[in-house]
Amino acid sequence: MKLGILKTDAVRPEWVPEFGEYPDMFIALLAQADSGLEFAVYDVELGQYPEDIDEADAYLITGSKSSVYEDKPWIASLMEFVQESHRRRKKLVGICFGHQLVAQALGGKVEKSPRGWGVGLHTHHFTTAPSWHDQGDMDLDILVSHQDQVVKAADNTRVLAGSEFCENAVCQIGDHILTFQGHPEFLPDYAREIMILRKEQIGETTYKAGIVSLHGAHQGQRVARWILNFLHARVE
Repeated sequence: MKLGILKTDAVRPEWVPEFGEYPDMFIALLAQADSGLEFAVYDVELGQYPEDIDEADAYLITGSKSSVYEDKPWIASLMEFVQESHRRRKKLVGICFGHQLVAQALGGKVEKSPRGWGVGLHTHHFTTAPSWHDQGDMDLDILVSHQDQVVKAADNTRVLAGSEFCENAVCQIGDHILTFQGHPEFLPDYAREIMILRKEQIGETTYKAGIVSLHGAHQGQRVARWILNFLHARVE
């Protein structure tokens, strides 16, 4: 399987030697779960897209510091790609910004949350276990870093998991779109660096709680297996 990674942001240059760019994080995560995967990276901020949507078997949209409701030409172009992908029933995975952009592009709504920042390790509870789920623990512990949230899911969305802080945290549309608000690709050390950078924006109380939460077990590899289960399943 060939996965096209749609890169929507750049890692701060001083962090790249240790953590890599965002596509590198996803490649490391997913290749560990399936060494047979092939990858192609498209920097959509720079207008890079596949010449043909069937150039890859599936696509993944990364996280970004941008907000999906910002008036940026590259965001509008990415929404058009998502809409075309949806029409073609092409497999698509969205992570954080990608999760929110899919919702916004397909009729949902994203806003800055009045609850403030979500940082550190959060627990998202599944109300149902779809076929790609491992049918194990219905709680998912995942690293998060977001202030925007999906406040209205797109049409025909199944909201599979959420929390008191973020109700629409894992969403699925048909058999071809799966999105997560959390960051399975993050390492705790990277999450810590982002929190330190944004400490004043996040606020002291939320920052301290986020740092302490990093002692918990992050289930990024579990999400990687779910994503691969989802991508390998047939679209009915």
